[in-house]
Amino acid sequence: MKSRLDRGDDLFILDVREPHEFQICNLKGNLIPLGELPRRVHELDSSREIVAHCRAVSARGSRRFLAQAGFRKILNLKGGILAWSDEVDPSVPKY
Repeated sequence: MKSRLDRGDDLFILDVREPHEFQICNLKGNLIPLGELPRRVHELDSSREIVAHCRAVSARGSRRFLAQAGFRKILNLKGGILAWSDEVDPSVPKY
């Protein structure tokens, strides 16, 4: 994903963690906690590629929900923000 962001690809980064987690560290994405996703799904543009992420696991619940809601361009950030910190940007705090 980093190379795609560096290239300027039009990716919508969807952070499904809770607000207090987002305050600790974030990837400058868009925060919609997983529990709020059903009532806020209208905020998402189905024509854009969405990369969902959470803390460690791969935001599978959000991907399933979005697929059921008709979204087709959905990816997960494998390993979440912890993997991003380990593999891409060690300046991203781990918690």
